[in-house]
Amino acid sequence: MNSLVLLVVGVGTMALGYAFYSKHLARRVLRLDPDYRTPAHQMNDGVDYVPTNKFVLWGHHFTSVAGAAPIVGPAIAVIWGWLPAFIWVTLGTVFFAGMHDLGALWASARHRGQSMGSLSGRYIGARGRNLFLVVIFLLLLMVNAAFAVVISGLLVSTPTAVIPTWGAIAVALVIGQLIYRFKVGLLWPSIGGVLVLYSLIVIGDRVPVVLPETVLGLPAASFWIVVLFVYAGIASMLPVWVLLQPRDYINGLQLFIGLGILFAAVVIASPTVVAPAFNTNLPENTPSIVPLLFVTVACGAISGFHGMVSSGTSSKQLSKETDARFVGYFGSVGEGLLALGAIIAATAGFATLADWEAVYSAFGSGGVGAFVAGGGAILNTGLGIPVGLSATVLATMAVLFAATTMDTGLRLQRFVVQEVAQIAGKRVGTVAATLIALAFCLGLAFGAGGDGAGGMVIWPLFGTTNQLLAALTLSIISVVLIRAGRNPMYTLVPLAFVLVMSVYALAVQAVQFYEQQNWLLFGMDVVIFVAALWVAVEAAQAMNRERKRAEPDPVVGDVPEPESAAGVGAPRA
Repeated sequence: MNSLVLLVVGVGTMALGYAFYSKHLARRVLRLDPDYRTPAHQMNDGVDYVPTNKFVLWGHHFTSVAGAAPIVGPAIAVIWGWLPAFIWVTLGTVFFAGMHDLGALWASARHRGQSMGSLSGRYIGARGRNLFLVVIFLLLLMVNAAFAVVISGLLVSTPTAVIPTWGAIAVALVIGQLIYRFKVGLLWPSIGGVLVLYSLIVIGDRVPVVLPETVLGLPAASFWIVVLFVYAGIASMLPVWVLLQPRDYINGLQLFIGLGILFAAVVIASPTVVAPAFNTNLPENTPSIVPLLFVTVACGAISGFHGMVSSGTSSKQLSKETDARFVGYFGSVGEGLLALGAIIAATAGFATLADWEAVYSAFGSGGVGAFVAGGGAILNTGLGIPVGLSATVLATMAVLFAATTMDTGLRLQRFVVQEVAQIAGKRVGTVAATLIALAFCLGLAFGAGGDGAGGMVIWPLFGTTNQLLAALTLSIISVVLIRAGRNPMYTLVPLAFVLVMSVYALAVQAVQFYEQQNWLLFGMDVVIFVAALWVAVEAAQAMNRERKRAEPDPVVGDVPEPESAAGVGAPRA
């Protein structure tokens, strides 16, 4: 199989999905209103609620949702063969992820930017909300702690990525000032920012930063983890326009260009996919493809984390409701394209089937390493980019995706802490909530792992927890659609599929953890299993109640609140 066929079919399918299916969802199902006054305008505070140019907001949304997972998941899942992963990524992006991300963004924007956890309280009850928040908090804990491990590992294994990784922060700070303080249009900061970022990659390739084996008594990887959490904590408290928005926007441009370079190399080199379409020579102890494929490839097909970003940060920055189609649906398409690139790199970036099988010698092998090595080989063959520089480009892409997700993830975790405190009748400030979130993340990283890698201890539950959250998010959107008198089939079909596969996977994993006597993961598995089923039952009851309503609520949402004091304005294109 020529990899060019996968590229054309995959990109073509996602492009058609955005051109036609997303337009149908926006116009006929969600009925996006260009005159609706969004929370960014209703509650503009210059910190979290900021009306934002749709291209800048797309950059934030895309890079926040597209962390390391859409690279890691597909690059592991090809162990079952390239065809199942390819089908799930392409169709999942078009019919599952697009509606999930767009629907969550719309539902939150219609309810003063409230998170899906808060909306669950409104639409399915307080008990369901509390259980929903448990699942959300555990998922955020996994994402923040594990992504810190992934980033630190790449900074140690690929020291040429250190300078561009940290240099991107300085670039973002400058761009934020130019756009918001000095009202410079997007064009020149965008061009200048991308040029500087790629210049930093070239500099980093020539000037690798290698830390000593121990720094301040910590191993190099553990030191990077501490630095990453300190940075993420500070970044999560800054107004979104200072660092979060410009960092995600310029990274989004740079990363999309990097993905374009990879695809261009595929077009020129047209490497052969050496991995089998269906792998019948699976390594020992490889789990069954059903249901594990559908939780191994989460980000890149459908991901519950996207719903948290859509309703946690993106909905608070949406300037026009009609921008939700571009930000939400096209954001999921961007991640689908990244997952497609990971599949091609991990299956066509090897010289022979034997070379590929040597890497995929056990379930869980491959991942980021296969993406960097395979993609680097394709860039070298197709565009003549030196192997070392190719590895730096791809490693930097992986680090920046993961780092922007950490930025957003810690901010979201702070929101969850504040929501829980509010439910308990307490008020927790921004700094205190951030410190609480950091304490949990660092406690997991160093308490469970001892060396900072503790985030990987509960990582085996990430895929199933993430997909369960996607199903629960779709259930909330379904209730909102039914109340509004809209057709809920666009959410109920993916909801049913994802819920069945996730619960099935949780049950399979529970048996494995029990047999391994891994009581921590077994206990967490059971808690998540019970919480998810409980919320699903209450959501089903809520849907039934809404169907029996005498009259639908065609407006959908809360009465707009008075506009707060003017904050920092939106950029002009």
